[in-house]
Amino acid sequence: MFMFLFLVVALAVVVAAVTLSVVGGGESAPLPDAEPERLHDPLPYDRPVHKGDVDALRFAVTVRGYRMIDVDDALGRLGAEIGERDARIADLESALAGARAASSTTSLRKHPEDER
Repeated sequence: MFMFLFLVVALAVVVAAVTLSVVGGGESAPLPDAEPERLHDPLPYDRPVHKGDVDALRFAVTVRGYRMIDVDDALGRLGAEIGERDARIADLESALAGARAASSTTSLRKHPEDER
């Protein structure tokens, strides 16, 4: 009988403690604002991405690592920037090759003014 009374009292104490912790123990302060689900995109949109931007890039850590959507967005943005730069480099290299070819054919021809 003593053990039963002890268990009932212990159960009442546990229920009272849980109730006080849920209610807040008399605190009337509002709950703090929750952190946003996603961080803002740390990569700049108003200029091309530089090495310093990539070095400063940090992702929020979650239970199983990084948030996949944040990493996917950043990698997609970096991939697009690299693709644009590769296309621009290819255009500039072809323009340079054309200019070199034009200058070499021009220098091989004799100008009538050179014969005087």
